[in-house]
Amino acid sequence: MTVYTFDGTLDGLLTAVFDAFNLKEEPAQLLAEGDALPLFCEHIYHVTTDEEKARRVWTGLEKRLSQEVMRLISVSWLSELRELNTPLFQYICKVFRQGDISRYFADDDVLEVTNIARRVMHEQLRMKQFIRFQKAKDGTYLAVVSPDHNVLPIIIDHFQDRFNDQPWLIYDAKRHYGYYYDGKTVIRITFENETTVPFDLSNGKLNADVLSSDDQLLQNLWRTYFKAICIKERMNPRKQLNDMPRRYWKYMTEKNCG
Repeated sequence: MTVYTFDGTLDGLLTAVFDAFNLKEEPAQLLAEGDALPLFCEHIYHVTTDEEKARRVWTGLEKRLSQEVMRLISVSWLSELRELNTPLFQYICKVFRQGDISRYFADDDVLEVTNIARRVMHEQLRMKQFIRFQKAKDGTYLAVVSPDHNVLPIIIDHFQDRFNDQPWLIYDAKRHYGYYYDGKTVIRITFENETTVPFDLSNGKLNADVLSSDDQLLQNLWRTYFKAICIKERMNPRKQLNDMPRRYWKYMTEKNCG
């Protein structure tokens, strides 16, 4: 059994595809560095990430696949799941051997990549539904999130279109980066020292000294409204958890009364 290992980046995975064809090998697995190796492993090849090789593979995919399928590949990668590495590697190799296989759902690799991409898209839909902004005194709106998958890159256009007349910051506390919109341009930002930021990463709350007074009023009104429309006799906790998983609650105004 031949196993490839790589640095866990998309460029590294694409480089692995290039090297596999160049070496005329069909490795059984592509593992990220640090993953446990299979018990019966005859040969291990360590992939050295090469941007030019990765670019050539990506360009080759663009010639063979529709934009929709290219997006599916990109979205699946945002899952950050280690179990995606081998199926996505095999999927791409099969594209170069067989052409567009995106509808061959009887193929295990196609099915796995497609299902993972769907999970990411479901997460990004929930982010659009459950993100809650707070207004700072300077007029900037802040939202803190920590999604299971790295969905910020595919939801930012939605918020730029919807809130294009006001500055906002959406920050991923789990991945330590965010996007800031100044009313004209969206830029990716990170903080050198997160302990100095004016909000609590554990629940997304702005510090009291920077929170707008009218936003605090609106938060209280929203909580009151949320409680008022809840009819105890019709409450269905199981359905509520299905529609609004508990992991989102800590950043939601109506679920955070502290």
